[in-house]
Amino acid sequence: MELTTTRPKDGTPAGFTPSPVEPLKHQLLATLAQHRMASTNQLHLLLRPGRSRQSVSQRLNDLLDERLVDFVVLPQSHRTRVWYLTPKGARLTRDWPALRGRPPYPITSATAASLKTPHTLTVLRTHLAFVADARRRGDEHGHLDWTPEVFHSIGDGEKVVADAVMHYTLIGGEQRRKLRAFVEVDRATMSSERLAAKLIEYARLWAYEPQPVGRRRQTAGPGWLRWYPVFPRVLFVLTGAGRQAMNNRISDLRAMAAHHPLVADLAREVPMGAAVLEDLDKYGPTSDVWVPLAGDKSRAWTEL
Repeated sequence: MELTTTRPKDGTPAGFTPSPVEPLKHQLLATLAQHRMASTNQLHLLLRPGRSRQSVSQRLNDLLDERLVDFVVLPQSHRTRVWYLTPKGARLTRDWPALRGRPPYPITSATAASLKTPHTLTVLRTHLAFVADARRRGDEHGHLDWTPEVFHSIGDGEKVVADAVMHYTLIGGEQRRKLRAFVEVDRATMSSERLAAKLIEYARLWAYEPQPVGRRRQTAGPGWLRWYPVFPRVLFVLTGAGRQAMNNRISDLRAMAAHHPLVADLAREVPMGAAVLEDLDKYGPTSDVWVPLAGDKSRAWTEL
């Protein structure tokens, strides 16, 4: 089940790009607070795709002069800059309404930034594939509709950490269909077995019911209902290895969904799929590039 509402009949514009009314400097700070780090080009594509890249670079340099942001230079990248908030920038954005409840994770040194860069930029690259697709289709998915590093309790002091939670509104005629997804971005840096075991964590989150406090309180049902009206889809995005290796990893995910009892229960109720990041870049996420973890033919992520 997904949430579907009627689209307003007031000529709502197709697609979503950040409002040019809000200052670009404000949007840059909010984006870096949300995504931790981003390259100049990623910020340009995310916030001002119709403007010159120089307009974004100028505002970033202004923020650098104000000591609200800093950067590291990617090695072997023609001096590509990757930007992040300074502690001063993190303090400034902490209480902004769009970021309320978002833990600030300021990066306090260039060394710390360098350690986080490869995975963080790959997660953001995945987001950009969905953003570009949404703009082409006229759907709603913007720079703050993707929240990296989301933690949820699964009991016994354990947590599941999603690489990102995505919010996406699919526009079809007069209908607006609200979709959510947990997104796992795999750069082939862990074993295939460990990757597939991530499905067990999501199955535990799906089944987890917090224990009521006190005798009079009734159980409120699954814990995830605190954050989501419907349990989000589970999407795995793979990169960083040869095609056969990534196909093998997808096969292991499918085997886990078929043979682990709790994951199999989850797979019967929740859409789950896997795709290769290069295919998302080339064809778009709503192309038939997703392999269902419990199904046969490849399809769009919206049709899993």
